[in-house]
Amino acid sequence: MPKIHSLITAIAFLLFPLLVKAQEPVASAIQAKAPASPKKIIIKYGIASFYAKKFNGRTTSNGAVFSSAKMTAACNVLPLGTWVKVTNLRNDRSVVVEINDHLHRKNKRLIDLSKTAAQKLGFVSRGITRVKVEVLGKLHHQQD
Repeated sequence: MPKIHSLITAIAFLLFPLLVKAQEPVASAIQAKAPASPKKIIIKYGIASFYAKKFNGRTTSNGAVFSSAKMTAACNVLPLGTWVKVTNLRNDRSVVVEINDHLHRKNKRLIDLSKTAAQKLGFVSRGITRVKVEVLGKLHHQQD
């Protein structure tokens, strides 16, 4: 009986590396089919202001005519056409706006909102506020 046990142990010892090698492609195939991790959420914190009246009717960087009544914003760190959720950190109010313009390159603020967006966030009387900006993505406008 001890000889049979020794023989089985020796065979297992010799076949073990072959079994491990045979399972490696299966493991890599399973990893390849695993779902991709979700997109990284981009969140930025900074100071928000709002457009002055003099910009109403002027052309923005994306070619649209600026209107203080629309839910738009200017930002230097995010690309044009990006939709973002802006949250006022003082009162926790949020709005969703489209980035359709750039700030002046020397401006250190994170985002400049339309007056309507600033009113909904509740900081028009203060002029500026601390905000959290969460990138929602790029959405394409439908043609009329």
